[in-house]
Amino acid sequence: MPIEEFHGHTFVAFVDISGFKLMMKTPKKAYRALDNFYQIGYDVLLEYHKENEERRIDGLFISDCGVLFSRRDNFNNDDNHEKQRALKPLLDAIETISQRMINNDYLLTASIAYGKFDYQERIEFGGIDKNLMYGNAYLDAYLDNETGRPKLEPGHCRILKTDLNGQFWQQLKISDDPPFDRLISKPNDAKHLYFYWMVDFENQVGDFQKEYTDTYNMKYKGMIDVIKTFNQNRNNLR
Repeated sequence: MPIEEFHGHTFVAFVDISGFKLMMKTPKKAYRALDNFYQIGYDVLLEYHKENEERRIDGLFISDCGVLFSRRDNFNNDDNHEKQRALKPLLDAIETISQRMINNDYLLTASIAYGKFDYQERIEFGGIDKNLMYGNAYLDAYLDNETGRPKLEPGHCRILKTDLNGQFWQQLKISDDPPFDRLISKPNDAKHLYFYWMVDFENQVGDFQKEYTDTYNMKYKGMIDVIKTFNQNRNNLR
């Protein structure tokens, strides 16, 4: 179904498949990843369309990327509660898409930004379909996902804390309402709030992050073991 035009302030998410460039070396793997991503994204957004207009999330998928945005009617830009009601279905959609992708052994990264966003469907004719997206929310989400620091880790989702007052972010951090109860700030990163969609409760985040970090250490140790083994074999042949 076509996406209706949108002009205003909202939350925009830029989502992509982790490790897709490596998958492209094996076309069948890349095709399966895209097939899963498109179908899951379509199914989830269709479910949100069928629920009610207030939870409506629109999205566009191309290559290994997706752009999702919240489009609540009568959005009041000065009301923090309205902004939370706009952000909630976007986080819920990202959680659902991420869960279904991980069940198929694929990881996503997602960056969310708030700000001005415009989507416009341009004139179509034979063989050409033109769509225009612009605004600081889209650009901020894209750049944060691609080049933001600290680097966004596979499987993770975060919100860029820009263009909104500190009171709004503080309300999110102390909220006990799902999914905001799983938004966590990191001591070494003042620019983001991280959304831990893969846990049920905030008190599980520490255990998750420890085990997640351990996988990097295990990978590094594995590299050491391989190099050490080949080096020892080399010495034994002398």
